[in-house]
Amino acid sequence: MLRAVIIDDIENIRKKNSTIIKMNCPSVTLIGEADSVASGVTLIKQLSPDLVFLDVEMPDGTGFDLLQKLKPFSFKVIFITGYEDFAVKAFRFSAIDYLLKPLDPDDLVEAVKKAESSLSKEVFDMKLSNLFANLERPKNLQNLILKTADRIYSVNIQDIVNCESDKNYTTFHFINAPKLIVSTNLKEYETLLTPHNFFRTHQSHLINMAYFDHFIKTDGGNTIVMKNKITIPLSVRKKEEFMLLLENLQG
Repeated sequence: MLRAVIIDDIENIRKKNSTIIKMNCPSVTLIGEADSVASGVTLIKQLSPDLVFLDVEMPDGTGFDLLQKLKPFSFKVIFITGYEDFAVKAFRFSAIDYLLKPLDPDDLVEAVKKAESSLSKEVFDMKLSNLFANLERPKNLQNLILKTADRIYSVNIQDIVNCESDKNYTTFHFINAPKLIVSTNLKEYETLLTPHNFFRTHQSHLINMAYFDHFIKTDGGNTIVMKNKITIPLSVRKKEEFMLLLENLQG
């Protein structure tokens, strides 16, 4: 059983979330509630929960402020937010679980399952450190958590030259580091990285435009050459969009 607390400044939301958790998560026992950063810190110190359902925005600060006041800690966190904002992007880059308000029962169950089967405290701490760093950095200096078969890495997105898909796996190529293979499909990383000057050139390829060198048009097709001499195919259906992107970059 996971002993859990809910920290949210709105009483009605706490009650609704409590009901949804009780109905859908039999392995979770709710042992307390708090309505602010200050009261949340006190509650956690008193009860030492296994899991904290933590609101992001509260009148006296944020969920991130609360965590900073409790370091080091041994509980797991599922963030709850009402906004699709920069914080949500930071969660995704850091592989941290979050739920959007109002709670979706299926998403809740999945997040709790992850907490139950949870990673080691060291890995969770690394993810949180990555999250805090991302919240403080400009968006072009974000770090991305990548999990290979035996390790978890935090990499700066501007060190990524390109990503290559092989079914449900994605290979990351870096400017000055060995490649990494992760068991997540390319679509997930396209969503995360496209706002950071990445472009999907082909069904199997995503490139960092910062490392684009030149474009070759041949009878056999179209090829992109990166600054590290890697060649990337450009699909016919993506060519017009890519050429427009190059014009805008020159512009």
